[in-house]
Amino acid sequence: MGLKTFSGGVHPYEGKELAKDSVITEVLPKGVLVFPLSQHIGAPATPIVAVGDTVLKGQKIAEASGFVSSPIYSSVSGTVQKIEKHRVATGDMVESIFIESDDQFIEAGFTETEDVTKLSKDEIINKIKEAGVVGMGGAGFPTHVKLSPKEPDKIEYIIANCAECEPYLTADYRRMLENTDELVEGMKIILQLFPNAKGVFGVENNKMDCVSKLQERIANESRMEVCTLMTKYPQGGERQLIYAVTGRAINSKMLPADAGCIVDNVETIIAIYQAVKNGIPVMKRVSTVTGDAIEKPSNFLYSIGTPYQQLVDAAGLKTTPKKMISGGPMMGFSMFSLDIPTTKTSSSILCLSEDAVSENETIACINCGRCVEACPEKLIPSRLMKFSERNLLEDFEKWNGLECIECGSCSFVCPSKRQVAQSIKTTKKIVLAEKRKKAANK
Repeated sequence: MGLKTFSGGVHPYEGKELAKDSVITEVLPKGVLVFPLSQHIGAPATPIVAVGDTVLKGQKIAEASGFVSSPIYSSVSGTVQKIEKHRVATGDMVESIFIESDDQFIEAGFTETEDVTKLSKDEIINKIKEAGVVGMGGAGFPTHVKLSPKEPDKIEYIIANCAECEPYLTADYRRMLENTDELVEGMKIILQLFPNAKGVFGVENNKMDCVSKLQERIANESRMEVCTLMTKYPQGGERQLIYAVTGRAINSKMLPADAGCIVDNVETIIAIYQAVKNGIPVMKRVSTVTGDAIEKPSNFLYSIGTPYQQLVDAAGLKTTPKKMISGGPMMGFSMFSLDIPTTKTSSSILCLSEDAVSENETIACINCGRCVEACPEKLIPSRLMKFSERNLLEDFEKWNGLECIECGSCSFVCPSKRQVAQSIKTTKKIVLAEKRKKAANK
């Protein structure tokens, strides 16, 4: 049987050899940590602490402000210094809580559940919600919402996104090797919510050691299996993963639940285990610090709120980076400063030297069709870019521009070095903003 995959996609330089053998090590934070109140899709959290308050590690400092929202917890003990706007990796200014660490790391105390199998579905969902678990692979969608579909009995697949298809990133890879038990036990907890579902670990075939370890660990688990995927970008895209595993297709107007699926990534599933079993909220995560400008590419376990600068300092620089990216090179955000706080969705910091960054002159589209071949959503990116340049919003929508998943494959293969993906992404925002405006005026 062949490897599971999807149509389209690209094969960028992987770069994973830089950090893949680096075991997870912990970096302790110093000084002031910054906690943005919007680390998730939905309404920002509301502060429940004030300037001058003393807080403990694991203490809730901001409450969810609606169903689609998520609380924030302090990852250190210390004093609330101020509450004001601070820049985040996307470039936005976000209201944030500044906490000066006392370097004592005094914990608030957590309540462990002796037997999670005795918990009701509502108790499991509430523990996940209260712990502030969100999609930690990048999107940040509150997990308690994702695990509360309208028709839970129709969910047939719980898919663990173990693809980690972005170049350079190896945090999920190390998690699968080093925290296999927590990953599998987290999957068991999710399966308690969906009696008709089976758990599938979707792993690319460039991680066969992870495939073997997971297969060995779940050998006696009748409701779990490992699905080996072809190594191709963007195999970790939600739609692409669902299609590869199940053969079912979804679009922008559908949720994975409409195809009988729920998808969570490795870090999220481990956070679910920590929340339900150990009562520990989301206050730490593992991220990769890598790139050819990094002295010692590493996979760090660190306190959320730690500035990127401290992670880069821990790994060391061997040259001044030409480009710094939060996330992977395909979908990450370029940063001009490392004075940016890490959040629940910070998967990586990539530092590239001048030799690793190409700066090519942009020329006119030559209508080669490479972007069409690469697009995993079967769109015509070159045409969508023309609509974007001419502000033809109706044509953009008519030609399914809103189906773009913003993976960047079109820009990657473009011989004219045109900013195809960025142009489409910008126009998508404009179209969606217009739709929201019209809906509000009805």
